[in-house]
Amino acid sequence: MSAQPFTADNTAMLLIDHQVGTMGWVRSIPFEQMKANALALAQTAKAVDIPLVLTSSMEEYAQGPLLAELAEIAPKEFEARIKRQGVVNAMDDENFATAVRETGRKKLIIAGVTNDVCTVYPTLTALRLGYDVQVVADAGGSPTKMADDIAIRRMENAGATITSTVQLLAELAENWTSERGGKIIPFVMGLMPQQ
Repeated sequence: MSAQPFTADNTAMLLIDHQVGTMGWVRSIPFEQMKANALALAQTAKAVDIPLVLTSSMEEYAQGPLLAELAEIAPKEFEARIKRQGVVNAMDDENFATAVRETGRKKLIIAGVTNDVCTVYPTLTALRLGYDVQVVADAGGSPTKMADDIAIRRMENAGATITSTVQLLAELAENWTSERGGKIIPFVMGLMPQQ
């Protein structure tokens, strides 16, 4: 685990399997909250030029297509998404691993739709490969709170930093009055509870 901050200049973002079918299996966090968090991550990556890698698993089956909003937010990355056919650990898919390497970044922000499957295995692999990883735990979830807690504990024990969407966006902003902070603050405000 590195004490060096994650910045827009040293970080890549990996969004794993935010597919409409798979998202319906998550029960540890409300669907709309998880979706809003995942989309805010994608919006932030595009706004401040963080390399964004998208992947999906078996879109033609129960998992379904990636969120349509991702195609609007990041059309190029959506078109280039790595479509895995049954490979559970995205980092075991050579196309995905290559896309991650080609970002040239050693710090990875990882958010997968299910923390107990989609997120945990690529995180463990990335850590073994020497990447510094932050897992955005509330941009995904698990079928049960227990499954989510176990997955988060496993990733943290392996050396990942566990964070939340707003916490990560604040870290990337660095200063709300800067140009970068000004680009990120609307996405943070969009996640705030409405009165």
